[in-house]
Amino acid sequence: MNYFKKGCQSGLINVSGDIKAWGKQPNEELWTVGIINPVNKNKVFATFPLDNSAVETSGNYEKYVTFNGKRYSHIIDPRTGYPASGVVSVSVFAKQTEVADALATGVFVLGVDVGLNLVNQLKGIGCIIVDDQGKVHASNNIDIKKYQK
Repeated sequence: MNYFKKGCQSGLINVSGDIKAWGKQPNEELWTVGIINPVNKNKVFATFPLDNSAVETSGNYEKYVTFNGKRYSHIIDPRTGYPASGVVSVSVFAKQTEVADALATGVFVLGVDVGLNLVNQLKGIGCIIVDDQGKVHASNNIDIKKYQK
């Protein structure tokens, strides 16, 4: 949708974690989003400005069940039919929300190495992955140290 044609010069929309921002805040600063720490959901992991772009996070830390001591999440690896493993959270930045959403889930299933390899080949796409050991991985176009809290 072209919000400018409808007279809306700036805004931020959050629909269940799918976030789209356009224009600037009234103080002329870019909209800023916080990425939740998947290990401690009460803490923001990093903050990022959104410049007419979107971010989507897929994770297994909110929707899951524990059965016989093993955690099963809602993100299924279609290759095995079982929940994807090895990753706790993937945040993807893109110009379009739909692209960010599709890639976040796909990268989650692909895992750290293959997921980063894919994102690094896509122009204008960035991502942050937190693996199941709590280690943070970022695509080549994101300097994670610049944004971490």
